[in-house]
Amino acid sequence: MVLWKLKEQAEGRSKVENAKMIKVQLEALPGLVPGIRRLDVGADVLKDGSSWDLCLIAEFDDLEALKRYQDHPEHKRVAELVVRVRDQRAVVDYMV
Repeated sequence: MVLWKLKEQAEGRSKVENAKMIKVQLEALPGLVPGIRRLDVGADVLKDGSSWDLCLIAEFDDLEALKRYQDHPEHKRVAELVVRVRDQRAVVDYMV
């Protein structure tokens, strides 16, 4: 699970535009990266002051699949975009 708070403006786009772009790019990864069992991306709808802007929940076949995902060039390409447009990031990787 990953949570992001995005910058109000970055890369010439608004927070909302960047959230949509990240969502589209992340949602394309299951067809490109083997071992992704499930991947959901959601933008905050309440816009509460304590809310995070974007959430990724991903499930993988196993820990090795997670590592392959993290090292995959397509994931790294999306991650580079996220780094440029985010203010904060929180991550929890756990086993079910």
